[in-house]
Amino acid sequence: MSGAPLVKICGLRDAQTAFAISDFGLPVDYAGFIFAPSKRRVEPHEARSVMEAFRAQAPEFVGVFVNPLRDELDRVLAAAALDVIQLHGDETPAFCREVKERYSRVKVWKALGVRADEAHDDEAVSARLDPYADAVDAVLLDAWDPHVGGGTGNAFRWEVIPAYRAWADRKGIVLFIAGGLNADNVGDLLGRFPVGAVDVSSGVETDGRKDIEKIRKFTERVKGK
Repeated sequence: MSGAPLVKICGLRDAQTAFAISDFGLPVDYAGFIFAPSKRRVEPHEARSVMEAFRAQAPEFVGVFVNPLRDELDRVLAAAALDVIQLHGDETPAFCREVKERYSRVKVWKALGVRADEAHDDEAVSARLDPYADAVDAVLLDAWDPHVGGGTGNAFRWEVIPAYRAWADRKGIVLFIAGGLNADNVGDLLGRFPVGAVDVSSGVETDGRKDIEKIRKFTERVKGK
């Protein structure tokens, strides 16, 4: 792995945050918008207004979906010029491959929940992820929740990361780590288990809203500035 890890700030909802990220020159690589049921859900026109607010410092824009229908993807992509479709539900490798073919200019990421009661050794990880190898551009690991699957703001057991990273390195696929990250623990994560990309949402919020100072601290810890 070379260079500083990539940073994705997810769950953006307002132009003020985008203006602040741009004005302060914060090194955010991806800006994420939730189109699935969530307290952070946005409509396509709202996401578009946030995109426009990023001005010169434009990260790549990620739309997060859970088990979407093709009509939903068509509607969102027609209104908001996403660079990435992140699938955060029970989407099969075949569905991911179909999305990748249907929207050829857009990258496809697959989020996977890490369950404590499952094996995560090299053999188990290969069995789980090999079917996705030609269907996605990145894999995102998040804490698994029986009700919502992920996006809970909780961390999973980081000791499983090396097996997933080894698989991603072999396949040339980016591995994102999400779940419970913030400015206080992301340095520990990267020191113990170096990865190429991290994803944060609730960890850079105060009272449910994005906090520009927390975003600044988080990005500086990740980028080593």
